[in-house]
Amino acid sequence: MSTDPNPDFVQSLGRGLAVIRAFDAEHPRQTLSDVARVTGLTRATARRFLLTLAELGYVRADGSAFALTPRVLELGYAYLSSLTLPELAGPHLEALSAAVRESSSVSILDGDDVVYVARVAVSRIMTVSISIGTRFPAYATSMGRVLLAGLPAADLDAYLARASFTDLTGRTVVTAGDLRDQLSATRATGYCIVDQELEVGLRSLAAPIRNPEGQVVAALNISTPAARYSLDDLTEHLIPPLLRAAAAIDADLARVGTTRGQALA
Repeated sequence: MSTDPNPDFVQSLGRGLAVIRAFDAEHPRQTLSDVARVTGLTRATARRFLLTLAELGYVRADGSAFALTPRVLELGYAYLSSLTLPELAGPHLEALSAAVRESSSVSILDGDDVVYVARVAVSRIMTVSISIGTRFPAYATSMGRVLLAGLPAADLDAYLARASFTDLTGRTVVTAGDLRDQLSATRATGYCIVDQELEVGLRSLAAPIRNPEGQVVAALNISTPAARYSLDDLTEHLIPPLLRAAAAIDADLARVGTTRGQALA
């Protein structure tokens, strides 16, 4: 396999994006040294990128630290605004959350993570705040397992071969074999329940959202405190409305048309 660099790769652009990605919910403010360490850039190079981003309005200086500005949202808006899914899913999420009195979300698979693209929060039940763009490892989430279960066999094999598992709660599935078994069960039932594998005290259930060709393009979930429902109660009381909401979103995608539906795949 050739290790020659791609002649079309623009290194400076890649470095600039790495600087932006150095900021996250846990690290909203970063010093020059912080950014250099996270990105692997020299302090001088990191400084040039930070000052350039500040000049463009994407970063602001805050004493000795830097922080992103709301203008960074423009970088993701074009992608999100082109999606049919969040627009169509919104009313169904509102209705689902109102019916079950629990938070509901829609996510897509991006690499090895799920990324939230729509959400209706009834109450905050996790220690971390969830918003549009929040990412979690796919293997430990109900939506992630629904999305992984919908992958073509070769893509799933590749994921399982490279995946790195961390026992997040003492309940988390941490082997490729066990996860494969979970995904087989998800395909058989048409939904997935994850019991406190991402966070202690949190249970979630998810169902696939399909485009007009039947491909799994997203996942819909309900999340609830573990103390509120037993696993049997989840299956009896929350799975039926979840599946109805997913089917309604599927139907809306089909009505929008095959062309726009394919854009989600």
